[in-house]
Amino acid sequence: MLVAQAPRISFVLSSAVLALAVAAGNAQSLVRSAVVGEQLHLLNTDKSVLSSGQRRTDFPCSVTPLPPQLGFDLEFLAGYLFKIPLSALAGEGTAIRVLFRVQPLDGQQRDYYFSDRYTVPPVEEGKSGDVTVVGRYKLGPGRYQLDWLMRDGAERVCSTRWQVKTPSLENLDGLAATGVPYFVAAHHEEIFEEDPPVPRARPRNLLHLKLLVNFTPTDFSQFRLREYDLRNIVSILRAIAHDPHFGTFSLVAFNMQEERLIFDEQNAPRIDFPALGDAVRSIRADVVDAAQLQDPQSGIRFLTELLQEHLGAQDPEPDAVIIVGPKTSLEGRIPRKALRAAGRVSCPVFYLVYDRIPQAHPWRDAISNALRVYRGREYAIAAPKDLGRAMNSMIGQVTANAEAVSIFEQGSGSGAGRE
Repeated sequence: MLVAQAPRISFVLSSAVLALAVAAGNAQSLVRSAVVGEQLHLLNTDKSVLSSGQRRTDFPCSVTPLPPQLGFDLEFLAGYLFKIPLSALAGEGTAIRVLFRVQPLDGQQRDYYFSDRYTVPPVEEGKSGDVTVVGRYKLGPGRYQLDWLMRDGAERVCSTRWQVKTPSLENLDGLAATGVPYFVAAHHEEIFEEDPPVPRARPRNLLHLKLLVNFTPTDFSQFRLREYDLRNIVSILRAIAHDPHFGTFSLVAFNMQEERLIFDEQNAPRIDFPALGDAVRSIRADVVDAAQLQDPQSGIRFLTELLQEHLGAQDPEPDAVIIVGPKTSLEGRIPRKALRAAGRVSCPVFYLVYDRIPQAHPWRDAISNALRVYRGREYAIAAPKDLGRAMNSMIGQVTANAEAVSIFEQGSGSGAGRE
């Protein structure tokens, strides 16, 4: 992402650079990782600059490291901000290449190289002001050294070095869930980017998880979720999908404004985030069905049927059901009698209520009120730390329940059970 300082940059120039830099930021790539000492094909000049650790400014720029922040995917998002004076870009246009190396200092002996490319349009001589560019990357708990360089088409170089430390999650207010140490990855702006494969437990120990995901803003006057909230909800799903205890997923996504299922994926080895993204983008909350307007109970009826089907008695059962999403602002309550008539799953049921400003919505929603039928547990998620604590609590309950079921099945001879 690029932020132009409007008071000192003409509108035409800042708009052009903005569009180009955002496109380049989306294309950030992990060049590759390499064991320390392994041959890696980089330009000798780049190797020399990265290894020297010296501050160079023959291409004028200033670089400011951005402190790592814990995200809702329970990974740390770190980054940097660099500024280039427009006077240094004057000319017929040029290309800028950023190359940086991340080295874990206390863990695995492996280096990670990242590259970004930017195209700069023509800049008139005598222009004042700066161009500001933000770059980001992802880390797990640990200490890292970052060697950074930027090179333009004239082979001028700006370079620097700094260290980054991210805490173990246990040290964040007693959070017991742990992130993968010395994890390094590219940051992608695309919300529904496909997930890389996740290391899992032994196949016979893997659990099946059902997810019900609400992609509806709490305020029905909004046609769709704000991008920030949408990103956080998808990040919560990624944090869940990354847990090594789960091996298969059934995901049902819905929208309360349209009162329809937008996505239904059953017994998949991983969540298909690109397909989920296509489904979310298909939501047309600005178009209202006339039948919904004539029936004030249609929303309650839709949600009742959804819970009856996915939280009611079923065979085979999942090992856990997790509902994720913002509070739903429906008038009236779901009739518990109707829910009880459909039975209930015997596995643990959880509700992760995403609400960044809980003071603005101090009421229990329709799903919260219905949860008692299923003996479910609710967690308020306003910040990543809340999710970390909830994950630790949920995984403990799910694994304990799975072990109890396995022991019962072995004792009764009804199944082989899990190892």
